[in-house]
Amino acid sequence: MLPLPLIIVANSAVGKPWAVHAAGILAGLTSGATFLFGAIYFAGVLGPPSPGVSPAPIGIGLMVTSAVAALVAANPFRTRIAHLLSLDPDNPVHALALALAVILFGSQVTLVFFTNVLAADQAQPPLTVLDLLAQELPFLIIAVTGVGLFIRRNGAETAVRLGVVTPIWWQITLALAAAGVFFAFAQGVDALSHSWTPGVAHQIDTTTQHVFGGLNNPAGIAAIAILPAICEEILFRGAIQPRLGLVVGALLFTSIHTQYSVSFDTLAVFILALGLGVIRKYTNTTTSSICHATYNLTVSIGVGSQFLGFAIAAELALVLLTAYALWSIRRRLAAATNPTGGGS
Repeated sequence: MLPLPLIIVANSAVGKPWAVHAAGILAGLTSGATFLFGAIYFAGVLGPPSPGVSPAPIGIGLMVTSAVAALVAANPFRTRIAHLLSLDPDNPVHALALALAVILFGSQVTLVFFTNVLAADQAQPPLTVLDLLAQELPFLIIAVTGVGLFIRRNGAETAVRLGVVTPIWWQITLALAAAGVFFAFAQGVDALSHSWTPGVAHQIDTTTQHVFGGLNNPAGIAAIAILPAICEEILFRGAIQPRLGLVVGALLFTSIHTQYSVSFDTLAVFILALGLGVIRKYTNTTTSSICHATYNLTVSIGVGSQFLGFAIAAELALVLLTAYALWSIRRRLAAATNPTGGGS
């Protein structure tokens, strides 16, 4: 929530004669504040983030991150990057988003490589529903503020910009079918992880059970399914992806899942994020949210061996139904563009 005031200022500056100057100033302030925070860490003023960890490498990582953020958000680099992405180099919101993206990714990578994130997570108390809400809600607030809710867009315009629309029936079946595919893929990666890196896999299992153990009840499972699906999808797929691209959005999404450290699970999260991004690109954020929620729910409750046959049959039915819907749509579009059937 720290960048929220800057996000509000950036949105207020859009369309103003001095917007181009605000773009550089806001990105510079963000990078400068991150550099200062890194310098304080490097000096040891804040102490180690966890026992036995030196704050110096973290401080260096944050300072390097801030320097990269300042570089990419400043001209001429900002203009060059804007040509590769869906960005306006003179838009202060886009410039700030670029700087914040670099800072988020760099700071998360720094934490993963210079701290034992698994041990740090195990040292914290298990999550409660309120903890999860407090963790996820800032994503939603930043997303709606970032696209200018009540500043340069009303509620309806904000929903359209974020891709939060009413899905068509086949988009729901697509989301459910994709969630099943994602679950099967994740199970395969989990088996691979336990086979090739059993030590890391065991640590991740232990950490996951500790962190989410307090949510092993109906309310907790519902929260795990719904809150990330809404808040994370609206930020990463709804707000970020249309501007910074599918791959960058997936990388940023992966970077916030530090509970998997450096592992096959992290790679799986990135691939799943790409899948959700593809769904968002060709449908909408509502569909990717339904897929995300269904996936989280399936992971939380599991699929017992006694239900495996039913699950496979349901998955095949969803795939066939979605495929038929897409085929029908393509057929109607082809007929509309060529009503004479190609005759003379």
